[in-house]
Amino acid sequence: MFHRIKVSERRAKTEKGNSLIEFGLMMLFLVPLFMGMTTFGIGLGKMIQASQICRDAGHMFVRQVDFSQTPNKKLIERVAVGMNMTVDGGDGTVVLTQVLMIGPNECAGGGLSTAACTNLGFPVITQRIVIGNQALFASSIGSPPSNYLNADGTIPVDKYLKEASCRAGTLTNANNTGLLTLQNSERTYVSEAYFKAPELAFLNRGVPMQLSARNYF
Repeated sequence: MFHRIKVSERRAKTEKGNSLIEFGLMMLFLVPLFMGMTTFGIGLGKMIQASQICRDAGHMFVRQVDFSQTPNKKLIERVAVGMNMTVDGGDGTVVLTQVLMIGPNECAGGGLSTAACTNLGFPVITQRIVIGNQALFASSIGSPPSNYLNADGTIPVDKYLKEASCRAGTLTNANNTGLLTLQNSERTYVSEAYFKAPELAFLNRGVPMQLSARNYF
């Protein structure tokens, strides 16, 4: 009887050691899997938020919310809570652009003949508002010179009718097939959002993850 107890105790200790080894081996797979699922969930959440910020900003812009005013810019800052974006800095940028397709009526309205109306047949940027870190992101639509912009972000008629630097890229024109086709005198409102996520840099070899979205209205 005494001998049987000793054997059982020895076997129990051996099985306990085996369980610890098995648990350790399982954790080698489970811990990375858990961390991967967690970080993927965080990244997905930030991607969805970036897309939502872009849509919300565009919806307000197309409804004529004046984002040249700081209180209105703070609306976007509040929508972007958790993304480390401020009105004029941080890790995010929202770019709002109004685009107009220049036709003969626009040229005539600006007092120009079709020959003098350099941007006839081109979509041009007529307003540009940037919220957040301006140095972080450059719009793919185009970047008109900052000295062309009025206080409310609008561009003078004589500039957008004649200056090639006011032309909007990625839209269809006489020489280019783009993502969106406008007819003469038609407008579109474009919202772009860009964010970087330093906290997810370890997923991208130490480089902050970049999140972006664009919407046409």
